[in-house]
Amino acid sequence: MLAWVYLMGAIGLEVIGTVSLKFSNGFTDLKFSVLTLVMYGLSFWVLALTLKVLPISTAYAVWSGLGTAAVAIIGLVFFKEPMTALKGVFLLMIIGGVVGLKAISSES
Repeated sequence: MLAWVYLMGAIGLEVIGTVSLKFSNGFTDLKFSVLTLVMYGLSFWVLALTLKVLPISTAYAVWSGLGTAAVAIIGLVFFKEPMTALKGVFLLMIIGGVVGLKAISSES
């Protein structure tokens, strides 16, 4: 169970890194550029810790899927990006896939 907690932490760090990437203005803003690199580095480190327990296929799919969905939702809410019905359906498919992977996964 601790591996899943680590995985959620890795996802959070990756999301912070991605949002910081937007604010880095093409790596021209030093503080957000450094924050981006630090958050991505920490995210990969924590993801690597989860791979000691979780299968790579499950861990990476959950990490990338939930990170993608979270960043898309942040884009919609905070950056006023447009939402279409298809975008909503595909976001729900990503989240559903992650839930399904969690439901069938077994820690090894």
